[in-house]
Amino acid sequence: MRLDKFLKVSRLIKRRTVANEACDAGRVMVNGKVAKASQNVKAGDVLEIAFGTKTVKAEILEVKDTARKEESKELFRYL
Repeated sequence: MRLDKFLKVSRLIKRRTVANEACDAGRVMVNGKVAKASQNVKAGDVLEIAFGTKTVKAEILEVKDTARKEESKELFRYL
């Protein structure tokens, strides 16, 4: 699945366009490397997202095309 779509489905970032902009600005890293929005992600990958002064680190547990709000928290875990 594309990185920008996973960020939206998992609700780490609310909108796909915002996820796209974050990737273009170099604020999203996958497994320690700066990632483009089109990069494919899979279970086991580690994401780092820079939100201003705060950095969020999460591991992908599962990849789904769609998820309800309650299910979205099960797609990743914070590190």
